[in-house]
Amino acid sequence: MIVLVIVVLIVAIIYTLYAWQRQHQPVPGILPKKIPPISADIKYYGRWDTSNLKEFVSYWGGAYFKTAFSGQHIRLRLAEKAELFISIDGGADISYHGVNGLVNLTPRPLAAGKHTLRVASGSEWTSMHFQGLVLDPGASIIMPTTSSDVIEFVGDSITAGYSDRLNALSSYAWLTGEKLGVEHVQIATSGICLSSTAPSCTGMDTQFFKMQTIQYPDSPLWDSKRYTPDAVVINLGTNDYNHGQSAPAFELSYLGFIQNLRQRYPNTAIYVMRTFSGYMELPTRAAVYMLNASGDHNVFYVDTTGWLTPGSSDFTDGIHPSDSGQNKVAGYLAELLQHRHAGEV
Repeated sequence: MIVLVIVVLIVAIIYTLYAWQRQHQPVPGILPKKIPPISADIKYYGRWDTSNLKEFVSYWGGAYFKTAFSGQHIRLRLAEKAELFISIDGGADISYHGVNGLVNLTPRPLAAGKHTLRVASGSEWTSMHFQGLVLDPGASIIMPTTSSDVIEFVGDSITAGYSDRLNALSSYAWLTGEKLGVEHVQIATSGICLSSTAPSCTGMDTQFFKMQTIQYPDSPLWDSKRYTPDAVVINLGTNDYNHGQSAPAFELSYLGFIQNLRQRYPNTAIYVMRTFSGYMELPTRAAVYMLNASGDHNVFYVDTTGWLTPGSSDFTDGIHPSDSGQNKVAGYLAELLQHRHAGEV
């Protein structure tokens, strides 16, 4: 009798353990779907440190990623605070200020079906420490529709969108890319000069070739083989002028910078803009013409005279374009690029 009782107890314990395991075992389609940063269905634009497969980090304002997904909800996981702009289904960019951790991007459920997502780092002073996405149970990540063309914009605070409403997303650089329907990269930061020999000023002629901005003195070099832009647009010289750089030294720096670009981008069209205030106009133009004379006919001088009106609402402070001024520039520049490289850019 005692043996029978022991057997019954053992069977009861085994059944209880089995029932508990069945109850707590993950059921496919019930748990949220986690998407890591390394997913092939997430496309990145800008300079991203992808050395840590669990956390991709963006540098320089205007870096972004695109993807698509099914389901009605999506959340974003961040390792550090960031200033972001989010667009779902091509809608207006929504500002997310100082967000961190698991960020709910759909407080209101979306309609059932496929949706698109674009997440951008809006400020030159913030990095996106991206650790992945969380979807509805049973939902899936989907390859987004993207352009095969990329334009890279190089500049200072004007190109970075300093003082504009959406920062990098208000810049003529971002707006030009959007008007043309191509992907775009902004390598721009406030206060930077073209020339590293300008008094008390960091030069883009050296910083451009690094992964990170001037906030990171020990930045590693950028691997230019990660992507090749179809066009590079440069707008530099305002800070060189304000720091007292001489015209001959500026011209020499421009020549060296473009020659270094050409080594990395042999077939890329390079557009060199006259600064909107006209600073360093003559040495800028002279550098382009000298390169043309030496045989590089894929470098173009962009005369911006008349694009913006000094002393008008085109500027916020006489130097930095306002939101409307940035949009004006984007209109002129997009038309020029489209006309010159119809079917290519």
